[in-house]
Amino acid sequence: MRKLFEPRRRLAIARTHLILLPGAYQSPEAVLQADFLGAVRRRAIDADLSVVDFEPEFLTDRSGLCALRDEVVSPSRSRGYAGIWLVGISLGGYHALDYLSRYPNEIDGVCLVAPYLGNRMIAGEIARAGGLAAWSPGELAPDDDERRIWRFIKTCAESPLRVYLGFGREDRFAEVQQIMAAALPSSACRIIAGGHDWNTWLALWETFLESGTL
Repeated sequence: MRKLFEPRRRLAIARTHLILLPGAYQSPEAVLQADFLGAVRRRAIDADLSVVDFEPEFLTDRSGLCALRDEVVSPSRSRGYAGIWLVGISLGGYHALDYLSRYPNEIDGVCLVAPYLGNRMIAGEIARAGGLAAWSPGELAPDDDERRIWRFIKTCAESPLRVYLGFGREDRFAEVQQIMAAALPSSACRIIAGGHDWNTWLALWETFLESGTL
């Protein structure tokens, strides 16, 4: 697992560690080129930023979650950050939720930027049930990651975890993202004009940084 670390200061940790998980086939360098770090620095937010690049094999064997925990999250907690946030873009949002569904007490907050939330079959099942509050995931198979993630999302509104969800109205996954948004407080969601692209994602990221959530 490759990581880029951008500290706020050279000789001391910042208050917050933002651990950013990019989307499919997006390198850490692409995230920096899209100005995600610049948006943090321009606002003088006291945060260190890590961008994590999962290996392609992670998509099939889930070893990346263990590496993320052992190589990034646990050392961050040991260093004494006051807050540790996962930030997931597109497929990175899915990975962030997958991590939280397995290790729910290790992260202080999650920012989901246009997250991919799995296939539409489970989303349709939830919609037919009348929403997440009425939906029951049933007994889960050990490898049923998507259903486990939706079971976790179902608990978010009552969880101490701080959650921020943002997406564009024209995003190709917006219909499914709306199901998650309906299960969260309105203050935790931001929906803007835009599609599934870097311009929209950066605008959502800037909105999150300006929200005072950190």
